[in-house]
Amino acid sequence: MTIRTLDPWQALASSEPLAFWITYISWTNPVRDSLNQVLTRPEPTFITFCFSQIRRVKTTLKFLVNKLLPTVFVLIASATALNAADSGVSPSPYELTELFGLPLTNAMLTTWVISIILIIAVRLWVGTPKLIPGKGQAVIESLIDGLRGLLEPIVGKKAFPMTFPLLIGLFLYILVHNWSGLVPGVGVFGFYDESGSLKYWMRPANSDLNATLGMALVAMLAWLFISLKVAGPKFFIWELFGNKADKKDTPKLIYFMLIPIFIGVGVIEMISIAFRPVSLSFRLYGNVFGGENLLMSMTGLAPYIVPVPFYLYEVLVGIVQALIFTLLVAIYIGLITNHDEEHAH
Repeated sequence: MTIRTLDPWQALASSEPLAFWITYISWTNPVRDSLNQVLTRPEPTFITFCFSQIRRVKTTLKFLVNKLLPTVFVLIASATALNAADSGVSPSPYELTELFGLPLTNAMLTTWVISIILIIAVRLWVGTPKLIPGKGQAVIESLIDGLRGLLEPIVGKKAFPMTFPLLIGLFLYILVHNWSGLVPGVGVFGFYDESGSLKYWMRPANSDLNATLGMALVAMLAWLFISLKVAGPKFFIWELFGNKADKKDTPKLIYFMLIPIFIGVGVIEMISIAFRPVSLSFRLYGNVFGGENLLMSMTGLAPYIVPVPFYLYEVLVGIVQALIFTLLVAIYIGLITNHDEEHAH
């Protein structure tokens, strides 16, 4: 079976990017409120700062040890037993039915189910941000602080307030859907067609190339908007095609000879920009789809105990791939926006 489509417009029209934007919009407010709490909180004394950090680390570790790790092991144990039900992963999603004349695939169904769970969980867990954070707010603030320290130097202080909600939305959305293949029942239950093949109802969203391509196109549209908004059209064009040599220190003849060279470099840069959605989407799709095949193969060979290390490996791969996608989008934005203030307009 071949991959259904690589048409970027069809990928943009699929429901996975729409689900991402609804997820992003729905839970951006709690995260933005927590971010404002972090940014506007009065400067603490050294002792107060140390105690608050110790409390935050303690709360996060308690959450990881008491809730997250047992949940992961339970999911691994049950998914290991369930995933022995089939012997292969289709490279393209199965069409379950049609809605308003558009196909509804198993990847779309998983996308919406996981997104709804994510929206409800974040809103119930964070609640109304307080000066003294609760457990849910403390974990979210730890995540915000960590990603803020990682992403702010990349995109620059001027672009950070506009960029950060997008980047943290991408990271968590991709992370949760990378891990969705570990949930018991995903890729297992379904119906048999006329040929006797199992058409399962749910499939990890990022193992569908339409989903990753649509998300990459959305990310690149956001890159274009933020770059033009923060840097300005004039600087944007100069950054791509402008002569980077200093006119004062460069002889006029050499300066004018460099102009066509920099224009040619700009054309090459435009080609590389055009291929960014392809590299982003295929990298994420390939790792998630390959991981699904690895897990299916191992559970087919030995349904119990043996596949557990590979499930743990996929947990790590899910984090790494979400971080890589987010960092690359941040770098693309930072290449335009993270410059000295006198260059931007």
